[in-house]
Amino acid sequence: MFEIFADSVQTIVSKSGFLNLTGGQALMILVSFVLMYLAIRKGFEPLLLPIAFGMLLTNLPMAGMYHPEIFINDTGHIAWEMLANGGGLLDYLYLGVKLGIYPPLIFLGVGCMTDFGPLIANPKSFLMGAAAQLGIFLAFFGALALGFTPAEAGSIGIIGGADGPTAIFTTTQLAPHLLGSVAIAAYSYMALVPIIQPPIMKLLTTKKARAVRMEQLRPVSKLEKIVFPILVAILVSFLVPDTAPLIGMLMLGNLFRESGVVDRLNKTAQNELMNIVTIFLGVTVGATASAERFLTPQTLGIIVLGLIAFAFGTAGGVLLGDLMYVLSGGKINPLIGSAGVSAVPMAARVSQKVGQKENPTNFLLMHAMGPNVAGVIGSAVAAGVLLSILK
Repeated sequence: MFEIFADSVQTIVSKSGFLNLTGGQALMILVSFVLMYLAIRKGFEPLLLPIAFGMLLTNLPMAGMYHPEIFINDTGHIAWEMLANGGGLLDYLYLGVKLGIYPPLIFLGVGCMTDFGPLIANPKSFLMGAAAQLGIFLAFFGALALGFTPAEAGSIGIIGGADGPTAIFTTTQLAPHLLGSVAIAAYSYMALVPIIQPPIMKLLTTKKARAVRMEQLRPVSKLEKIVFPILVAILVSFLVPDTAPLIGMLMLGNLFRESGVVDRLNKTAQNELMNIVTIFLGVTVGATASAERFLTPQTLGIIVLGLIAFAFGTAGGVLLGDLMYVLSGGKINPLIGSAGVSAVPMAARVSQKVGQKENPTNFLLMHAMGPNVAGVIGSAVAAGVLLSILK
């Protein structure tokens, strides 16, 4: 009887995490603590919290919650037999990422919360949103120069759009082994928008231009707001079919909002549904950041290139804003160009804050929302272009 008890204790101890913890796993657990601290204590991007906890769960020794070999293998397809026989909780939740389900559902909720009125009232905002995608393609070529494959370079470049769901959607199709690094970089830089953007904005604009007060936007009719999402969904999907899942769901959500006839669906999409999907998306994306995949020289390169992409995306929007300031005879404040990255609505708020420092009577928020929501569309289109070329 004593021998049976001793053998049982020995088996339990040998299978415990304490004896099987590797140095890499310990380091990744510490990294997850840092990310949780930044999310909770410092108020960084909230989605860093589930991502960090997913990172913690995947690096717990012997827990068996996520098995990357099910999704990243020689066949390039999901190993359904392995999933059925030994899949963990996070393996099943990760299907929503691998199959491209979660990001479009996030876009559905974003569409329900977004007012495209400022963009419709000032169509020139589309140009700023397009210019802010400059960083995506600069980082793409930079990644190629550093030895990344074209597919990996596309996944890294999309960080410059400052759009987490788009970055995840693109990376799962082009370079799923980089998902953890790309997602953490994307959401970290989204959180750092108020720190990264102002110095770039001030460097590329004059004090006089930053103080410009823009005229009030014209009222937008309900008919325009209803036609807009339908028209954009058709045109963009015809031009870049690979972006149809993202743009289609974004515009469906906006149609829910503007039609006024499906209030219950609108509230559900932007609250309960989006919250549930965000939890699943964050935890499972964090789960891909295992020690053996995250602790590589590639990760450092991704973080640096992501920062470059985001900085040049901001610069691209501001520089086009400078050009429009000149062409308009000083009627357009170039600061709103920085909102062309799709960190909604944080980037627009930064434009407002920097503008008010130069002119306390200035109110740029609604003007900046035009390029901001154009950036959401622009980053999705850029992702579609990369997917159509590289997939």
